[in-house]
Amino acid sequence: MTSAVELIRSTRLSGVAQYAYAACVPAGVRLVFLAGSCPLDSDGRTVAAGDFAAQATQCVANLRTALEDAGASLTDVVSTRVLVASTRRADLVSAWAVVREAFGQHDVPSTLMGVTVLGYDGQLVELEAVAAVRDT
Repeated sequence: MTSAVELIRSTRLSGVAQYAYAACVPAGVRLVFLAGSCPLDSDGRTVAAGDFAAQATQCVANLRTALEDAGASLTDVVSTRVLVASTRRADLVSAWAVVREAFGQHDVPSTLMGVTVLGYDGQLVELEAVAAVRDT
């Protein structure tokens, strides 16, 4: 089944961004609002203390699981927000590189932002997403 998500790439805005500038979904499509995906293992422990990229990898894995449970996949994601507990741009870029690679050609509109703290002890990264799926 093809994705219900239409990515909009503006030719009038900078091509530097590694994502589409907007996304649309048609009427009648079911929206899936996902909780922030955290770098937790199946026992609820924060993984990879101090490692932004490894935590981002766990966030993506957990996001994939939540999407599957909702009948969706990464290609159904409409937008993301990547939260990184750091004031260093290099740390944000490290987390972003993992998320960007996971989405591949499906370069959804995204926001990358540094925050002061996240909810779990040792948590450095959180990945939020909204998806859209056609009911079958």
